[in-house]
Amino acid sequence: MAASFPISISSDLSRKKLTRSSNKFNGWDLTRKKSAVYCQSGGNEITSPSVEILGAALSPNAKKNQGEVNGVKELVPYTASPTALMERDDGIGIVKFLKGKGLLITGATGFLAKVLIEKILRTVPNVGKIFLLIKAKNKKAAMERLKSEIIDTVLFKSLHQTHGESYQAFMLSKLVSVVGNVCESNLGFDNNLADIIASRIDVIVNSAANTTFDERYDVALDINTKGPCRIMRFAKNCKKLKLFLQVSTAYVNGQRQGKIMEKAFSIGNSIAREIFMSEVPKKSLPELDIEAEMKLALGSKESFKANEIAQKMKELGLERARKHGWQDTYVFTKAMGEMLIDDMRGEIPVVIIRPSVIESTLKEPFPGWIEGNRMMDPVVTYYGKGQLTGFLLDPNRVLDVVPVDMVVNATLAAMAKHAINGKSETNIYQIASSVVNPLLLGKLTELFYEHFKSVPYVDSNGKAVNVRPMKHFNSMDDFSSHLWKDASQRLRLSTIAVSKRKMSRKLESFCHKAVKQAKNLASIYEPYTFYGGRFDNSNTQKLLESMSEDERRNFGFDVSSIDWKEYISNVHIPGLRMHVMKGRGLRS
Repeated sequence: MAASFPISISSDLSRKKLTRSSNKFNGWDLTRKKSAVYCQSGGNEITSPSVEILGAALSPNAKKNQGEVNGVKELVPYTASPTALMERDDGIGIVKFLKGKGLLITGATGFLAKVLIEKILRTVPNVGKIFLLIKAKNKKAAMERLKSEIIDTVLFKSLHQTHGESYQAFMLSKLVSVVGNVCESNLGFDNNLADIIASRIDVIVNSAANTTFDERYDVALDINTKGPCRIMRFAKNCKKLKLFLQVSTAYVNGQRQGKIMEKAFSIGNSIAREIFMSEVPKKSLPELDIEAEMKLALGSKESFKANEIAQKMKELGLERARKHGWQDTYVFTKAMGEMLIDDMRGEIPVVIIRPSVIESTLKEPFPGWIEGNRMMDPVVTYYGKGQLTGFLLDPNRVLDVVPVDMVVNATLAAMAKHAINGKSETNIYQIASSVVNPLLLGKLTELFYEHFKSVPYVDSNGKAVNVRPMKHFNSMDDFSSHLWKDASQRLRLSTIAVSKRKMSRKLESFCHKAVKQAKNLASIYEPYTFYGGRFDNSNTQKLLESMSEDERRNFGFDVSSIDWKEYISNVHIPGLRMHVMKGRGLRS
C-alpha cells in the first residue's frame, strides 16, 4: 500500500503499544486538537552485447470472465471513444508527452504500478520502452515474474483483446524487465546496464515501498527512506531525465489534524514540533535528524540479541515514529524519504503523489479490479463471513478512499504537466476524497451491511450467512468484551459456561485466536479509524482544471464525482469477492 495500504501487519506486538495511547510523546497528547477543525519484465531487445535479449513465447491469458461469475455480474470494461485519445494542442498534452518517452518504474509488480503500466500501454501504444525494476535472482526469474504477474493477468485483458495474437509481441516490444533492487547501490545494476537505462529514460516513477505498518525499523528505513536516495543518485546520471515522480501516501502527514494542505516537507521537519511549538519550550521538543535515525537503527540492531532483533526493531520503529508525531513506522519512513528527495533533487523536477487509501478500480480498465487485501478489505471479508460483527472506530470520522484508476490518471497528468514545464521544483498532489467527497466510517459500514444483506456470503455448508448492522466501539476494552461474547455465541456456548470457563481447550483456543486476531487488526487500524485530519486536494483540483475536455474524459480523477454507495456496494466489494476471494462464498 506502497501508498496503497495493502494489508501487511505483524501480530506479535502487544495491543498496548499499538493503541491510541501511541498518540502521545513525553506526556503530550497528539490527539488533543482533533476538534479544532473537523474536516479536513518482460523483454525486448537492448542493443548492447553485455545485456541479454529478453523474449519468450508467453502463454496467452486464458482466464476470461463470462457473463456472470458465481452470482457476481461481470463488470464491463471501460472503453474510450476512438477520437478521445487524439493528440490535442489544448490541455496538458498527456498523450503527446508520453509518445516515444522512456520510463523506469520501480515496484513494477505492485498493485498501483500494474494499473499505471496498463493505462499507459492502452492509451499511448506508441510510448517508448518501459524499464521495469524487478527484484529477482537473475534475468530468467525476472522474466518469469513479468510473465506471471503482469502479462498473463486479467488486468491486461483489454489490451489482450485489442492486440489479439500479437498481444505478447506488443507487450515484449514495450516492457523491459531489469533485475534490480532499490536497497542496493546503483539499484543493483552493473555499470553497463546502468549506462544504457540512464541514456534512455525520460521519467522515473518510484513506487517501491514496504507498507507494513509496524515493520522493523531498519527494514523500513532501507526501502522507504534510503531507497529514494539511491534512486535519486541514479537519476542524476540520466542524461535526458525530465522528471522524478515519487509515489508516497497522504498519511505522511502523520498526526496533523484538521484540513491538511499539499505542502512539501523540508529536511528535518518534525510533526510533533509543529503541533506543540506554541505550547511547550522549544528545547523540550524532539528534533528529527534523519542521519541520526539511520545510525540509531544500525546501532540498535547490533546491540540486540539474535533472538530478539525482529521484535525489538519493530518496537523501535513505532517508538521513533510516535516520538516525532507519526502514527506508525511506515508513514514515518515514507515522510523521511520525501524529505531526502526534496533535499537531494538539485535541478531535477520532482512530483510527489500522495494518495490516501487506494482501493479497486472505479472504471478502468474495468470496474472492481483489485489485487490483494487493501486497507479496509480484511474488515469487509471478516464481516461478510459473520466473523466480525463490530469494530473499533468513530462512525463520524472519515476514511479517505480513492480508486486506483483515479490515482493513475492523476499521476499521468502530473507527470506530463511538470515534465513539459521543466521547472526545478517539488510539486505535491494529494489524491484524496476526505475534503471534497467525505466517506464517513458509519456510512461505510452501512454499505457493507447493505451489500451482504443483498448478496450474502455462503458458508461451506451452503448456508447463507445472515449479517447484522456492524456495531461501533470507541474503546479497546469495550471492543474486546464484544469479541469474547460474539465468539462464544458463534460457538453456541452459553454466557454462563463462558463465565465459568467450562469450555474445552480446543474451543477456548479457537476463541483466543479469533479475539487476538480481531484486536490486532483493530489496534493497527486505530490511528486511521479515529483519524482527525482531512486531506486538501487543491493542487490536484487545479491539475484537473488544466486538462482539456478529452483529457478529463479519458484521464479524469474527479473524486467529488464518486457515488460511494455505487462504488462500495456494486463495484468494490463485488470486485474484492471475485478477484481476491476468488469467488469463494458466492452461490454457484
